[in-house]
Amino acid sequence: MTTMTDSSVREFKMPDVGEGLTEAEILKWYVQPGDTVTDGQVVCEVETAKAAVELPIPYDGVVRELHFPEGTTVDVGTSIIAVAVGDGAAAAAEPVQEAVAEEPKPEGRQPVLVGYGVSTSSTKRRPRKGAEAPAAAQTPTAAIQAELNGHGPAAPAAPAAPAAPAASAAPVTGDRPLAKPPVRKLAKDLGVDLATVVPSGPDGIITREDVHAAVAAPEPAQAAAPRSEPAAPAASPSAPTSYDTTRETRIPVKGVRKATAAAMVGSAFTAPHVTEFVTVDVTRTMKLVEELKQDKEYTGLRVNPLLLIAKALLVAIKRNPDINASWDEAAQEIVVKHYVNLGIAAATPRGLIVPNIKDAHAQTLPQLAGSLGELVSTAREGKTSPAAMQGGTVTITNVGVFGVDTGTPILNPGESAILAVGAIKLQPWVHKGKVKPRQVTTLALSFDHRLVDGELGSKVLADVAAVLEQPKRLISWA
Repeated sequence: MTTMTDSSVREFKMPDVGEGLTEAEILKWYVQPGDTVTDGQVVCEVETAKAAVELPIPYDGVVRELHFPEGTTVDVGTSIIAVAVGDGAAAAAEPVQEAVAEEPKPEGRQPVLVGYGVSTSSTKRRPRKGAEAPAAAQTPTAAIQAELNGHGPAAPAAPAAPAAPAASAAPVTGDRPLAKPPVRKLAKDLGVDLATVVPSGPDGIITREDVHAAVAAPEPAQAAAPRSEPAAPAASPSAPTSYDTTRETRIPVKGVRKATAAAMVGSAFTAPHVTEFVTVDVTRTMKLVEELKQDKEYTGLRVNPLLLIAKALLVAIKRNPDINASWDEAAQEIVVKHYVNLGIAAATPRGLIVPNIKDAHAQTLPQLAGSLGELVSTAREGKTSPAAMQGGTVTITNVGVFGVDTGTPILNPGESAILAVGAIKLQPWVHKGKVKPRQVTTLALSFDHRLVDGELGSKVLADVAAVLEQPKRLISWA
């Protein structure tokens, strides 16, 4: 048996996958000790303070040890996985083969030199081509809300019972179903256990369509014995009552939620916020939205009120460029930006994120529609990159998708303004001297009063309202 030397083991350290990040949580390991890895292969998924990121290994070899379990928060620069490379990789693989040849198949994993050992029913851990995924009960979950700001966390699925081994073959138990990392991420967000999904892809690979089909499938009837509720303990005046831990749930604050909380506290107590409101008749804007949906130029693009609201804000910024600025405390300067990176606040299962559309000011309306659609899809799938959330200059938060009239939004750190859009409702409105039912919404603009005075903030908000009331101004003002 070959002995591995320390020089044949490479330690892969937690990288800084964003700008200035100090830690990340290990969400999922895609490999286990004894697995062979190649340069560029994704070995794990981590969550930083900004996004979920998949980490590729930078060399070939055999996994020797995983230093941290899933759910652990690890500092940047700390080694997370040891990989045997070169001669060490061959030595790492040798004990696995000998253990399989000489030992009977025991229950569970058996320790060998490279880590936790091999599967109980196969000499290789990885699923072979053509292997069928076990067909088990599928667990439906709550659907992700379709609008930009409305996709809440999906309910986690209960663990599925392992399928009974077939008598005609020796199935590989304990192996993960075949699926690419983005599909695994989608399944996790939707609360779907991949072990319960029937694959339709080549070589038994689970596709995105298979995961969505599992969500839509009805829950099969359970032939289980009825559960009896535990009897409530009799009250005793003399005996002390114990604390009922089932009445509260404690959720660790980490990752995106931790970063968002710190940023909001810093913003709220650093920048003096002022919020102004305006209620506006957007009936013509809603009619234009319906017309654009029928336009061939917008085929396949996301066309909704948010598209025209975003364009209205960009027009208002063009007319009032000083609103697009930031405060440099160290230099005691106001930095006016001659570009607009338009942030769109999005609620995701991991918390609030604000990805932005780079150089949105230079995009045509169809281009902006495409950028918004891509931003929404990426955020919904949890694939927003840290780079997409950096460098924003002004933000829109669409609270109206929740049926809320409006709010007083807190500034995204480093920005001077944020526009909140309320629900668009049919209301009585004085139009051309008569009270008529019209589509009405309320806008709220919060701004940093250190660099934006009341006049500038009011002009920007009034311009946004004017464009939404008369969308033809998009042509004359753009």
